Amino acid sequence: MRSLTAATTLAVLFSSAVLTATPASADSAKILPVKSVGDVVVDGVHQRVFVSDPSNGKIVVTDYAGTVVKQLTSLPGVTGLELSADSGTLYAAVPGGTDAIVAFDTATATESARYPVGTSTDPKYPALDGDRLWFGYPGDIGYVDLAAPEHPVALDQETDNTWFGAAPMLDTSPGAPGRIVAGMPVQSPSELAVYDTSSGALTRTAHSDVEGGNMRDLALTPDGQHVVVASGAPYYQAVYKTSDLTADGKYPTDAYPNAVDIAPDGSVAAGIDGAYEPDVYVFKPGSATSVREYDFPSTSSGGNADLLVDRGLGWAPDASRLFAVSSNYDGVYRLRVLNAPTKATTAITVTAPDTATRAKQLTVKGKISSKVALPAGIKLTATRTDLENTSGKALPAVTVKSDGTYSFTDTPTVGGKVTYTLKYAGDADHAAGTGSDSVAVSRAKTTLTLNNNGKVYSYGQDVKFTAHLGTTYKNRKVEIWADPFGGDKANKLVKSGTVNSSGNLSVTLDLKRDTKVTAKFAGDARYAPKTVSSTVGAKVKVSTAVSRHYKTKYTWGHTYYYFKKSTNPLFTTTMTAYPDRRQRMEFEFYYDGTWYDLGSEYFALGSSGVSKVQLTGEHETGYRMRVRSSYINSSSGDTVNSTTHGAWKYFIFTS
Repeated sequence: MRSLTAATTLAVLFSSAVLTATPASADSAKILPVKSVGDVVVDGVHQRVFVSDPSNGKIVVTDYAGTVVKQLTSLPGVTGLELSADSGTLYAAVPGGTDAIVAFDTATATESARYPVGTSTDPKYPALDGDRLWFGYPGDIGYVDLAAPEHPVALDQETDNTWFGAAPMLDTSPGAPGRIVAGMPVQSPSELAVYDTSSGALTRTAHSDVEGGNMRDLALTPDGQHVVVASGAPYYQAVYKTSDLTADGKYPTDAYPNAVDIAPDGSVAAGIDGAYEPDVYVFKPGSATSVREYDFPSTSSGGNADLLVDRGLGWAPDASRLFAVSSNYDGVYRLRVLNAPTKATTAITVTAPDTATRAKQLTVKGKISSKVALPAGIKLTATRTDLENTSGKALPAVTVKSDGTYSFTDTPTVGGKVTYTLKYAGDADHAAGTGSDSVAVSRAKTTLTLNNNGKVYSYGQDVKFTAHLGTTYKNRKVEIWADPFGGDKANKLVKSGTVNSSGNLSVTLDLKRDTKVTAKFAGDARYAPKTVSSTVGAKVKVSTAVSRHYKTKYTWGHTYYYFKKSTNPLFTTTMTAYPDRRQRMEFEFYYDGTWYDLGSEYFALGSSGVSKVQLTGEHETGYRMRVRSSYINSSSGDTVNSTTHGAWKYFIFTS
């Protein structure tokens, strides 16, 4: 399982030399078209990742970015994968009725050979040892002889009857030829065995039940001296000597360990099936303190954390990347590419004052820290970003003290938000780190005015608005926005530009609704932003037409409409239309030098803004009367215009 020869390691290092010149990219994740995961193998020569999917009976092939490049199908139950010494061939154990070891050319990702191992054998967990490809199957261990012309298969190689039930999980290491380690998955207590194959036969050299149970994964160290086990319990990846399977250390993680993989340089990736803790821990060989931890973000619809799958880890041979497969509660699997995993994270805190005065000195301080001790005398790059240096201005390098703290002074020449960013480039043991903090630097106040506030205008009147800007540093631009009342009209930029020599910027608006007009100055390096508003009113158009009269006459200073007592007058109101708008019609009569109220009532306007009202009932003759239609803000059903009264219409009834 996931072993590489020294030749492969050298080939990978040579082929990836160009890659080292490119800065490492950020960790990334891409969706995998799988329903389960059996194993993960990384081919450094061709920069491919192979993920087996037992449920779908296929192997998904991706590039180093996690992009799927091919899917190898018709492999029912395929679980364990193994890469050849030269990275030229991928071997897959295919149970599920196929009962074969299937070989694929890694350069083309096409099947190159198939080795049947016997009906109902159900092979799993292939592991290369020289020219023999060993595999576990229920209750025993067998191999395919890859050197012999006919590639014979040998079964029943475990003569000590160590295993019962399921197929044992196998692993080998290029640093320990002739040694195979095996363990029984899922069983409790966990059971391990070590075999020697140097004589040509499978000879058991150590066997033991070990601490905990429910084993999910195991990995042999590059020198073959230790095996690291990931079991549901204990809550760490336990380490055992292969000489006698006695305990010899641990890689502390958390509940419940379910994956482990070891890079050719000995770096250990240990994973757990835990929702509330980091998912992956990276250790230097033999160290009990992780140098890096990864906590997967949630991608499920319910917000539950993504979890590492069993046996879901695979190292790039040069240890530049660690590949991890996660799944979420929606059943979506992702291949996560974790960059520079052997380098400890570097944290940089930056503390600047909350506020400061422009052109006066301030102090920035902070601390750099990491799980792995940092070199002495390191320097941090410092950058100041402000309104005049939006891409950042380099400041003198900052030297870190022996306790990791630092401080420096600076005099900001620009007001507004000023950000100080400190960076560490990283080294062989530490990833790059960055930190920043911002300070609000004072700016002078300018004046900004806008005319016409509170005025009311006729419907459709062209009104000139003028914004006046006072003293500023460099920015002389002003924006004027108009926000008509009513939810169907958006706030809109109506003018933007540089003020004239008098500091003015004007725009003329055709007012058809009450409108909030706003002038905005964005500020500059020395003067703060400023915003002012004027709210103006716009009346509606309203008129009332009178009909059914028998004559008109100009008298008492007005034109009067004359009606017979038996006639019901018809008053037609036309008003600027708006959804659900109503007009108020009111009547008055004249007596002894005074107009008296006869009452009023609201009437709905049609979609075109027209309302027809007929005056019925007993009509008294000889009285001077008048009527008018009005729009009353709010009472007429909306608030988008200012209250507007139409002209009075005068009428009288005669016998």
